[in-house]
Amino acid sequence: MINVTEAASGQLRSLIAQQGEASVGLRVFIQSGGCSGFSYGMGLDENPPREDDEVVDLGDLKVYIDEYSAQYLEGAEIDYVDALMGGGFTIHNPNAVRTCSCGHSFQTADGAGEARACGH
Repeated sequence: MINVTEAASGQLRSLIAQQGEASVGLRVFIQSGGCSGFSYGMGLDENPPREDDEVVDLGDLKVYIDEYSAQYLEGAEIDYVDALMGGGFTIHNPNAVRTCSCGHSFQTADGAGEARACGH
């Protein structure tokens, strides 16, 4: 389904430890919008996974992906880049045929999603 690099999983474990919540998972999703049609989203989720979620089990780290988003994130990889001018989590998505220069939005081959002005 989705892969998480060692750099990203280490950073996520650190963030979860700071929260002091062992049962927190990472929710990854896509939504319509952004300058290329879809935009990525992710955040820590204290709730248990939903019934239709795909769950990637990395031992002490869980990644939740809703059914709608899973179809567009198949084979994607979450990475963490530590850069001088602003690092952070990034998603490498083999399903994206076009991405925006901001790196937060993408378009698929079927042209799904409605493009909007880049707000970054």
